Amino acid sequence: MHTHQTVDFVRSKHDKWLKFNHFQSTIMEALEMLNDLVDESDPDTDLPNIVHAFQTAERIRQDHPDKEWFQLCGLIHDLGKVMAFYGEPQWCVVGDTFPVGCKPGQSVVFGDDSFKDNVDLKDERYNTKTGMYTAGCGMENVLMSWGHDEYMYHVILNHMKKTGTKIPEAGLWSVRFHSCYPWHTGNDYKFLESEKDKEILDWVLEFNKYDLYTKSADVPDIEKLKPYYQSLIDKYLPGLIDF
Repeated sequence: MHTHQTVDFVRSKHDKWLKFNHFQSTIMEALEMLNDLVDESDPDTDLPNIVHAFQTAERIRQDHPDKEWFQLCGLIHDLGKVMAFYGEPQWCVVGDTFPVGCKPGQSVVFGDDSFKDNVDLKDERYNTKTGMYTAGCGMENVLMSWGHDEYMYHVILNHMKKTGTKIPEAGLWSVRFHSCYPWHTGNDYKFLESEKDKEILDWVLEFNKYDLYTKSADVPDIEKLKPYYQSLIDKYLPGLIDF
């Protein structure tokens, strides 16, 4: 799983996917695509991802009725998984994420053995604690392993730039770092944190209460909920999205 998550690999995926030229769809159409995807890395559920999307959004809506943007981020946080329909293996689409370009944290899932054939661990530029970074550089400034979190974060940024809409930073952080368990739960990579990361971490942990604990057999009435969430989409991420 971690053999190929190298600096060069991640940069190649940025070059491939951040041209946003694979397909166009509305947010709701992309969510419908997730009907056909079951995340192989997730032991908590065998439900399609669209169900989890609405479960997460609805739980956030219960506790944060005034934060429409946060509810929308709950709905779309896994949409980057559409890469799996365009030739990407699930090991670089789903699962926990972590910074590349430095020594892996001890809490990265599957441990050191999963990195034994990763060439970056034999490269003195990348195999030390700080690697290619300076201490305190900030998690926003690191190169994350490639997966659906990082991809969807950039898809959102690209669309907001085109349309002039704005989702608050807290929502963007929630999308980008929700799978970075070695940081927000394992307490690794603390040496990379800047002053701002305390605020980022607080929001990511708040989001993960709903992401992690909504995976159940209690399936929401998606058709009934669609009009409400379409109104949020129209407000924050309207029209066709470039994926």
